[in-house]
Amino acid sequence: MPLSPGRHRTLVVATLGTTQTLAWASTYYLPAVLADTIAADLNVSRDWFFGMFSASLLISAFLGPTVGRFIDRRGGRDILALSNVVFAAGLVVLALSHGPGGLAVAWTIIGVGMALGLYEPAFSTLAGLYGGGARSAITGITLIAGFASTVGWPMSTFLSQEIGWRGTCLAWAALHVLLGLPANRFLVPGAPPPTRMALQAVPAASEGVPRTLALLAVMFGASAFVAGAMAAHLPRLLLAAGVSPVAAVGAAALVGPAQVAARIVDFSLLRRLSPLVSARLAVALHPAGVALLAAFGAPAAVAFALLHGAGNGMVTIARGTLPLALFGATGYGLRTGLLAAPGRVTQAAAPLLFGMLLDGAGPTPALMLTAGLSILGLVALLALRSKHSQGDALGRPA
Repeated sequence: MPLSPGRHRTLVVATLGTTQTLAWASTYYLPAVLADTIAADLNVSRDWFFGMFSASLLISAFLGPTVGRFIDRRGGRDILALSNVVFAAGLVVLALSHGPGGLAVAWTIIGVGMALGLYEPAFSTLAGLYGGGARSAITGITLIAGFASTVGWPMSTFLSQEIGWRGTCLAWAALHVLLGLPANRFLVPGAPPPTRMALQAVPAASEGVPRTLALLAVMFGASAFVAGAMAAHLPRLLLAAGVSPVAAVGAAALVGPAQVAARIVDFSLLRRLSPLVSARLAVALHPAGVALLAAFGAPAAVAFALLHGAGNGMVTIARGTLPLALFGATGYGLRTGLLAAPGRVTQAAAPLLFGMLLDGAGPTPALMLTAGLSILGLVALLALRSKHSQGDALGRPA
């Protein structure tokens, strides 16, 4: 039986929101601040560094469905706790690296940690605990973890200035062991075992992918490329667009608050609408920001960052709530693992490809690419209208 709402549920949401903030800030958002310093110190190119980062995302894509199936069967508490150990190990190896080989090993380990410990395993853990009622809990952890970039970028910058990039990696590793591991292991309850019928209802990974899953995969893949590109390059992109260094960092730091604000709006004002409505709005915000930046240049940097952050924040909720609303809680972990895989692949390609385009062609073509992909995602969501137009089928609260 799913756990009842109340004090324990609030504690679980707060715990997972905190540990997700740590997981994202210490891994996914690390390259945006430390890539140049690490690459220079290890005498490797930026392309090599981001290539290794991309490889870690590919590893997480490959392992995601297996992790999701495990969580469907046994719950996610132990998987999340294990992720903290793996993240810590990868960060320690990164801190001790002295060449491209060590860098490759470090990002390989971190990639395994991403498969075990980023949003999809946390969402699957909540689906196992609360079933179809997990929508508000999913939104809750994204509200908290929306500050990951706001916390991670300034903290990594400050630590790197005070104790160097190696000390920064070790500090993040220590936080995983001292904070993340005990929080995930002791404050997140174990999921009740699924019924036999529920286990039999979980689709095999080799089954054909229906049209709805395919369209969702297109949207998630397109939006993941945009999110990956912006997470790795947003400050540098704004600099290339003519924004001053201080203003670029300040605008980029607004992405986190914009994500959280958009999630509050989604939770409070849009919660009685179909998740498709907020998802369509979400993917439209990045192209709107690109249009403003193209029209007004550097003075529109803040508006661009806010619109991108708001859209990205709402897309993150859609990653958890759309599969739950469309297909239910049974087999949720496997489905989200399968749906996340294309997104991880495009997310893996984004830092390297977007960086090469930004360096080679400048900010305008790079932004045209991300805007075009967002529009593709919107078209995929609009294609779902005819088949899924009924509010209750899409998880509209009673």
